[in-house]
Amino acid sequence: MARIGVTGLGTMGAALALNMADRGFDVAVHNRTEAVVDEFMEGTGSLSDRFTPVKSLEALVDALTPPRAVLIMVKAGDPVDAVIDALVPLLDKGDLIIDAGNADFNDTRRRTARVTDEGIGFLGMGVSGGEEGARHGPSIMVGGTEDLYRPVQDIIEAIAARYQDDPCAAWLGPDGAGHFVKTVHNGIEYADMQFIAEVFGILNASGRSYADQADLFAEWNGGPLQSYLIEITAEILRARDSETGAPVLDVIVDKAGQKGTGRWTVIEALKLGQSATAIEAAVAARSWSAEADARAKAEETYPTGTTRMSHVLDGDLEKALLAARMIGYGQGFALLSAASRHFDWSLDLARIAEIWRAGCIIRSSLLDDISSAARDGLPHDQLILAPGIAPRLADAVEGLRRVVLASMEEGVPVPGLAAALSYFDTYRRARGTTNMIQAQRDFFGRHGFERRDRDGTGFHGPWAESD
Repeated sequence: MARIGVTGLGTMGAALALNMADRGFDVAVHNRTEAVVDEFMEGTGSLSDRFTPVKSLEALVDALTPPRAVLIMVKAGDPVDAVIDALVPLLDKGDLIIDAGNADFNDTRRRTARVTDEGIGFLGMGVSGGEEGARHGPSIMVGGTEDLYRPVQDIIEAIAARYQDDPCAAWLGPDGAGHFVKTVHNGIEYADMQFIAEVFGILNASGRSYADQADLFAEWNGGPLQSYLIEITAEILRARDSETGAPVLDVIVDKAGQKGTGRWTVIEALKLGQSATAIEAAVAARSWSAEADARAKAEETYPTGTTRMSHVLDGDLEKALLAARMIGYGQGFALLSAASRHFDWSLDLARIAEIWRAGCIIRSSLLDDISSAARDGLPHDQLILAPGIAPRLADAVEGLRRVVLASMEEGVPVPGLAAALSYFDTYRRARGTTNMIQAQRDFFGRHGFERRDRDGTGFHGPWAESD
């Protein structure tokens, strides 16, 4: 009998199943298309004895030791609901369903309530690290009741990445907490990737060769920017296309895909009244990257001309990336704090930072500092106000300012870096300009306003006296 079942043997599902077997667990495997199961088994090699291949969900359930645990790894959305609907009649009370896909946390909350009504447990499990992470050690974010997590904790921690022997997996809170944290993780990932792409654009505008850029990113990876994304950027810049011999970057279409998690982050930020402007800029940039024909026409209409970016210093670019990254992480953690309050999740922000230190796409040396700052408590829930972060950001942000100014002067697009800088400059003003907005609202709609010199609300301007 198998300890756990996996249905959905696509890239991620197959990798997780192999990871479990590699860690000594017996796994029953299923896929809606039967031939996929056969193909999977052909590639299991010495691990084949750990697997029980089955051709139906009924057989999958029968192959499991009670109380049963079934991990779903199918395409997000309706396919997940279809699998749940098929599984529930086959399971007994006390069995467990784990959705390990990229689910909208709102769906996870709904599914938790639906399955719980049947006496069956449900966990929403965010998994980050791509295929390589899933196979050898991802970062894992679990949501559901803690008593449901405990029976499978040994499996989840065994397959997770490790940072200084600490498993990068944790139970984070009830119902959709795990998938929400994974969503915010992906939003931060969107922003970080956009920042790097913009610096790549600046370096191109400076006339720097890919080889030179690769050396620069490799050098940065040995300092405060150390991270998985900086590391792979250096490798990408050096890579050559096997068919043409040209740099790989020169054969890739300037169009980025997205699976929706970045957009979900922005939507939830707006719902919770939070600012995620750096993430929003990254999502928007991916969206308009799809409009290749329109962009080509716009370049014809408004020629870009010759840019002169060679005066931008490498040190300023490094600081720009570091400052933007701090701000992007800060917006993500502020959103996590807001969601924790709103949904009564009691999220442990320090632990979230810790389980992102290995296995996941946004792993970086900065997360050690973020974890320490969160453990000490974030002033006003803002990472950028933390004593361990603020001095470093203050030092780096002037580099960000110089890079954004130079880019704007030359017409080099930096929507993510500019959004990060604007957020910083707006946030550090004790008194901003929204008093004008509130005056306008009162002028045309009698919405009222608060006064600085007395308590209460509902005051009106002199324009109301003539009504």
